[in-house]
Amino acid sequence: MDASLPHAFLVRLSGEVSTKARYTRGRFVKRLSDNLRDALRAEGMTARVRTTRERIYVDSGSPDAGAVAARVFGVQSVSPAVARPVTALADVVAAGAEHFGEAVRGRRFAVRARRVGDPTQIATRSRAVERDLGTALLEHAAGVDLGNPEVTAHVELMADSTWFFGERLPGPGGLPLGAEGRAVTLVSGGFDSAVAAWLLLRRGVAQHYAFCNLGGASHQLGVLRVMKVIADRWSYGTAPKLHAVDFEAVSRELRERTETRYWQVILKRQMLRAAQALAPELRAEAIVTGEALGQVSSQTLTNLATISGATDWPILRPLVGFNKDEIIARAEHVGTGPLSAVVDEYCAMVPRKPATAAKPDAIAAEEEKLDPRVLERAVAERAVFDLRTLDPDRISIPELEVDTIPDDAGVIDLRSRAAFESWHWPDALQLDFDRALAAYASFDRDRTYVLVCEFGLKSAHLAEKMREAGMQAWNFRGGLGALLRHAEEKGLADRSLLGL
Repeated sequence: MDASLPHAFLVRLSGEVSTKARYTRGRFVKRLSDNLRDALRAEGMTARVRTTRERIYVDSGSPDAGAVAARVFGVQSVSPAVARPVTALADVVAAGAEHFGEAVRGRRFAVRARRVGDPTQIATRSRAVERDLGTALLEHAAGVDLGNPEVTAHVELMADSTWFFGERLPGPGGLPLGAEGRAVTLVSGGFDSAVAAWLLLRRGVAQHYAFCNLGGASHQLGVLRVMKVIADRWSYGTAPKLHAVDFEAVSRELRERTETRYWQVILKRQMLRAAQALAPELRAEAIVTGEALGQVSSQTLTNLATISGATDWPILRPLVGFNKDEIIARAEHVGTGPLSAVVDEYCAMVPRKPATAAKPDAIAAEEEKLDPRVLERAVAERAVFDLRTLDPDRISIPELEVDTIPDDAGVIDLRSRAAFESWHWPDALQLDFDRALAAYASFDRDRTYVLVCEFGLKSAHLAEKMREAGMQAWNFRGGLGALLRHAEEKGLADRSLLGL
């Protein structure tokens, strides 16, 4: 064993990988191994990845390498393990008693042993290990419980060694990322599109992202932060980019020239066309959206069919049968939930009576009024962000943000009343975001305002709106955490609050 890599992990393949035919399995395992190496390297961990037909093994200098490996698609589970060069029954039992003795002390346990590899090359039988190791451990334990043990002593018998482990970290399963081609995914920063992207990543589909911006710099800031989570935590083995297309001119033309009740359907069709324009350059084979059947008026079955007619590219909708609460729960697991919760959905183009059954002929007649060059120009002038290499400190709006509170500024805190009461900047005014958005036009225009919220997204949006109205408004860069650090520097907050 390499002394510089003292931590060993046993990585199990997802069932879908392990049951593939020999050639496909070999290709998938290679891709999975490469993705594991990229994951560990991205997290700054020194590691070695070894593969056999049955398992992948990771040796690392960090005890946290297992948690990283458990975020790699194609991994069923990961166990911190210890390998011993023993194969004879008596030696296996002695090593197992040493390894598990303290873990089972005073607790009810079970022993699970199995042979891994060619059984003709493994002399020791798993049932004998379970029997003899269980007997050896019983003197330390409160008893044996095969149905619901407090501790499970796992033993894997191989031709030249034996592995011992207790913990199993569940992995995401699925297929190795990149094994099933590439798609371009339309994202908005909300719950749905980020979860849709994650679900297709789990199916092995590498992705680039298209963001059609209707909300200005603050909306783009929110989307970048959400998709940065997807890129950093889940996109190992790929280098996803986000293509931000300014849809201001597209939406303005749509509002000016088309019938109000068709706005949403036409807007979605324009977004599909933007994704289609990017797809060949990105070598994508399909377009992914976060639409769920019936969730909003533009997502009725009839409207989805009409929207789909905007492109002849395959459209994948992994959330089509999900309930909203299921989507939000999955977003929490993925890690995008808290950020998506504060990204405004920018629904300024929702008419009072939207069409719920738009017919293709009616939409085609409305689209004849549009100049296709407007969309073409927006796509050509898009901004492109490399999400994996993007510095989080650069995900900001420098011309709109400050990292100190001027003495004469009025501080408006957009968090909830309960969060505000736990701690706030001295003399700050608490206003819920919706109330502040409705009331800012009546604010004193001779004052300077600094806005703060949890992540700096709602506050950036409101600061942008106030600036457009001619007011002196700033967003506090970095949200609550950064404000707490600034307050500590000024002696206005205790260090213990920085864990909030």
